[in-house]
Amino acid sequence: MFYNFLFPQSFRGKGVSLLILLIRVVFGVLFMIHGIDKMVNFNTLVEGYPSVLGFGSYMTLMVSIFCEFCCSLFLIAGLLDRIITIPMIVAMGVAFFDIHDAILPEGELALIYFIVFIILFLFGPGRYSLDYMIDMRVQKDRKDLHYS
Repeated sequence: MFYNFLFPQSFRGKGVSLLILLIRVVFGVLFMIHGIDKMVNFNTLVEGYPSVLGFGSYMTLMVSIFCEFCCSLFLIAGLLDRIITIPMIVAMGVAFFDIHDAILPEGELALIYFIVFIILFLFGPGRYSLDYMIDMRVQKDRKDLHYS
């Protein structure tokens, strides 16, 4: 069951997979830019960064950088897609509902990312991803073991 969650078999048609790849790359790169900006300006940002859920400004900024930079790398590659979109969804949910108090237009960008990451979580990475290659390899190995 967990295997099917990690490597979803639906939404693997070429057209849908190309669209998912485009969304993963575009939104992954855009999201990563936010993380790079936070890393570059870390010392300036840490003093005034909002403290969320009692983590403190430093830890909240570190978690934001992890979500925006590290998770974006995995998203672009399509590696562990369904796992890494979870912190991204949580981060954008907190940004929209807590930091921006669910007010538009201030929280508009966070809401857009929130929705896109939920969609990517539901659809999975598609055929053009490392997850797909891992799945094909595992299925091939299972088949080889079955026939041995």
